[in-house]
Amino acid sequence: MWSALRNFIVGPSEEDLPDRLRQAIARQQDRGERLTGWVQLSVVLLWGGLWAISPKLATGYDALPVPIALGIYFVLTVIRIVWSYRARLPGWSLAISVVFDMTLLLSVIWTFHLTYDQPPSFFLKAPTLLYVFVFIALRGLRFDSRFVLLAGAVAAMGWAVMVGYVVVLEADSMPITRDYVVYMTSNSLLIGAEFDKIITILIFTVILAVALARAKALLLRSVIEEQKTRALSRFFDEGVAERIKSAERDIAAGEGDLRPAAILSLDLRGFTPLAANQPAQETVGLLSAYQSLTVPIIRRHGGAVDKFLGDGILASFGAVAESETYAADALRALEEILEAAEAWQAEREAAGLAAPRVNGAAASGRVLFGVIGEDERLEYTVIGEAVNLAAKLEKENKTLGTRALIDQATLQLAEEQGFTPRHPAMVLPMPHRMGAGDQVPVAVLA
Repeated sequence: MWSALRNFIVGPSEEDLPDRLRQAIARQQDRGERLTGWVQLSVVLLWGGLWAISPKLATGYDALPVPIALGIYFVLTVIRIVWSYRARLPGWSLAISVVFDMTLLLSVIWTFHLTYDQPPSFFLKAPTLLYVFVFIALRGLRFDSRFVLLAGAVAAMGWAVMVGYVVVLEADSMPITRDYVVYMTSNSLLIGAEFDKIITILIFTVILAVALARAKALLLRSVIEEQKTRALSRFFDEGVAERIKSAERDIAAGEGDLRPAAILSLDLRGFTPLAANQPAQETVGLLSAYQSLTVPIIRRHGGAVDKFLGDGILASFGAVAESETYAADALRALEEILEAAEAWQAEREAAGLAAPRVNGAAASGRVLFGVIGEDERLEYTVIGEAVNLAAKLEKENKTLGTRALIDQATLQLAEEQGFTPRHPAMVLPMPHRMGAGDQVPVAVLA
């Protein structure tokens, strides 16, 4: 029951997060502690300045309690700030700090009747009590409602003790009144007024603690959702991951969008026989290096990796999200990949490592970007003639001895969208046959 109530009020806890995220939150709380220390130092300096310029009374007390208390508070605050920068403050030190802050504040308020040579009930009317709320709110900088509750509890109990001190010490001489005017214009005690102060402190504390807990819960939810998106992005394209995360209803097979897009197909030439004759670890390392080289370039040009097919990579431009320059983006990505691949091959050859050639192809047309599979195993993918054509063109690189092929229509479209080849593309003199009756005008990009 308590767990359900807690989840309703404040939502998820840090236990729902992996350890690395809990550590990140702890580091943010450490920064909050440093900020708290600097604010406390500012407060004690402000108090000291106000005390220094205020008129002094010749009672023999005004020169002693306040400066001593402020001096102690100043020294301990500086120690606390230095400690917070050198190490993480343990929970017990934070709890002691909360108790000490409130005790010191209430002690300063208690000295007012000595400073002004008045009965003890005099300090109950001190406006300095308002600083209690400042000290409680300060604990909210850590984003931990436990210390807010502790500060409020100590303040309420401390004020109750001070009221009890007045009642016991002045039991014979101090009049208890029910007249608010008399209470305000004399040293009389109005029990209801002091009770209101305690209740106000407690209500403020609880409201702030709940608000802080809910704010932290929102932060945790945000972090959890961000981590889910990041985790999905490791297995899906970022745009696809965002679609999955933000879907307003369950995603089902058969959903999709039909739009113009460009498809990029990449392959490592001769990878299959190479993988059969080298250790598995080297094969995996080669694939990882190849994908680390090409995938960032694809994403940088607005592409989305649809799938990894062994040493093959299928990427789309304008399929996940509409684009006005999808064909130009695809060919810019292909050009950059080919240039980067040349340098990558040279580095591997110089290091005595296997350095297969990177081949590519691109095609464009209307494609269906949607969900296929069944309820227990779904997949976002692209379907269409452009996908098939890009795959066929990539295979033709081996036959023609070329590095990258594109159909002439895609090249023309890309140029209309602002693409300018770094090196003039060579158009083959006649339509090229790729099986099954296909005849496509083809251009060699590099």
